Amino acid sequence: MFARFSSLRRLTLSRRAVLEVSAGLGLLLAVVLTCWMSSFCALADEVRQNTLRLHVQANSDSQADQAMKLTVRDAILAEAADLFADASSEAGARSIAEASLPRLQACAERTLEQAGCGLPVRVYLTEMYFDTTYYEDFTLPAGVYDALRVEIGAHAGKNWFCVVYPGLCLPAAGAPAVYPTEAQQELVESPGVEVRFAALEWLEHLTGKAGD
Repeated sequence: MFARFSSLRRLTLSRRAVLEVSAGLGLLLAVVLTCWMSSFCALADEVRQNTLRLHVQANSDSQADQAMKLTVRDAILAEAADLFADASSEAGARSIAEASLPRLQACAERTLEQAGCGLPVRVYLTEMYFDTTYYEDFTLPAGVYDALRVEIGAHAGKNWFCVVYPGLCLPAAGAPAVYPTEAQQELVESPGVEVRFAALEWLEHLTGKAGD
């Protein structure tokens, strides 16, 4: 009887030890992941703060409206290449965009008119949430960005978005566009960051930062 009790006691202690070790390892993993994500989130936030995005939304998903969206996009990009050529910071690029809204508005209106399209268009600056975005040569983390937004007609169709500062999506002109620090540049250009960006996007939605 005593031997059986001792055996049960040892088994209980063994299970308790396993649970304590598991809990300790879980806590250690949580601390490591928290530190890792905290550093990664801070760097991603730096990227967002140094990015001015361009967002063009079509009137609808019809073939004609989607084609018109791309026509307007090309015209805006061509106009932006000249406007933002001397921008040296996101704040500077946003100031340029704000001062150039009438010019960009006129460009979009002229493009639609020349294409025989009678739809209205609105060009304005805003803050908006973007999911993680993968491009051919770079990736942008999910989050809220400053954006130059172009809404065509009912703006109920698929959208197109890219970056006007740094000029990652503008027609090539001179030196390649880069972020202010090497760490930011490596973040957007690093291959194999899908898991970290997916975790960041999950965190953004979990904390409500993704908006509605």
